[in-house]
Amino acid sequence: MGDPGQSPSAWSPHGSPPTLSTLTLLLLLCGHAHSQCKILRCNAEYVSSTLSLRGGGSPGAFRGGGGGGRGGGVGSSGLCRALRSYALCTRRTARTCRGDLAFHSAVHGIEDLMIQHNCSRQGPTAPPPPRGPALPGAGPVRSSGPPAPDPCDYEGRFSRLHGRPPGFLHCASFGDPHVRSFHHHFHTCRVQGAWPLLDNDFLFVQATSSPVASGANATTTRKLTIIFKNMQECIDQKVYQAEVDNLPAAFEDGSINGGDRPGGSSLSIRTANPGSHVEIQAAYIGTTIIIRQTAKQLSFSIKVAEDVARAFSAEQDLQLCVGGCPPSQRLSRSERSRRGAITIDTARQLCKEGLPVEDVYFHSCVFDVLISGDPNFTVAAQAALEDARAFLPDLEKLHLFPSDAGVPLFSATLLAPLLSGLFVLWLCTQ
Repeated sequence: MGDPGQSPSAWSPHGSPPTLSTLTLLLLLCGHAHSQCKILRCNAEYVSSTLSLRGGGSPGAFRGGGGGGRGGGVGSSGLCRALRSYALCTRRTARTCRGDLAFHSAVHGIEDLMIQHNCSRQGPTAPPPPRGPALPGAGPVRSSGPPAPDPCDYEGRFSRLHGRPPGFLHCASFGDPHVRSFHHHFHTCRVQGAWPLLDNDFLFVQATSSPVASGANATTTRKLTIIFKNMQECIDQKVYQAEVDNLPAAFEDGSINGGDRPGGSSLSIRTANPGSHVEIQAAYIGTTIIIRQTAKQLSFSIKVAEDVARAFSAEQDLQLCVGGCPPSQRLSRSERSRRGAITIDTARQLCKEGLPVEDVYFHSCVFDVLISGDPNFTVAAQAALEDARAFLPDLEKLHLFPSDAGVPLFSATLLAPLLSGLFVLWLCTQ
């Protein structure tokens, strides 16, 4: 992964790959794994098979090896053999390691090193090294170096192993509802009923929506269900459930942390304003979630580590935070949904007080006030903007402006006056 806000992920190009010495340190220090997950055995075998290739810890000083690389030299060919063996080992244990961050770190590390050293996916592999007492088959490799980082402190462990902070992503859902995806796309959705905002190996978030008024196509979120999945020695599975007029400051079982495991305190819940603002900290996966209630609707906002957000399979493809609203669920510009006696001029004036920049948050505010007839909807858009300001790693992407098509949104100050004017003209025809 690259710098925060620019790290490679399942939907972005690779950045600068780590050096072999950095990856080796990561493998040596990776935390405890599931008892059925054999990633530590794969790690140990890889480290052992590359000991003879490293000269002074430099990735460019390899010795020995055979064929198999593509123009990488004799040493790189030996490394390519080891990396192919390592990749094969991770594939064999993938089924039992899906919820293990050490496994995901290893998979992406292998990919980066194979690209760096121009290794082909097909070719000879290195024979597994003999296992001695220094490299037990399933146990972590220990050395006389610094102690292993806390496996339930994601940010601390990542920073220590990579020498930089991790990358983060932001997603939000608010109003009727408007969804800001990890890609900085912004959609207004009808999505009536239950829809997943997130569905990965560590976290599941589902929003349940119903019409904002009888006969209206626009909907608001009335219920949120969040499942923090069981993870190693860090937490027991915890479920948080909120409904309009019921925003509890505890998980469903009455607890306020991750349970009795050693890392139970790495998941915590607190209320900033009882009944209207709850914050959940999940330090073991580098995640913070804010749930709010305003104007009889629930808002959701998240800051999540990239490794966590991208840890999902092809079967988990329906996630509003990843792909935005499906085209069939995006609210049509031609629908006439205005409710109540509030005029567009009044709605704009109400929204302008807290949202001086006429970005998507401002236009969402105007939209919500018009279709609901409730001035209190201004608070939802204002709070969503403040959460984005706190959660976004790249503040240059804070203010998004609608494109002519109204689907992807860009941080483009030069286009803002024209696009804002087009949006206002559309609203005036409603």
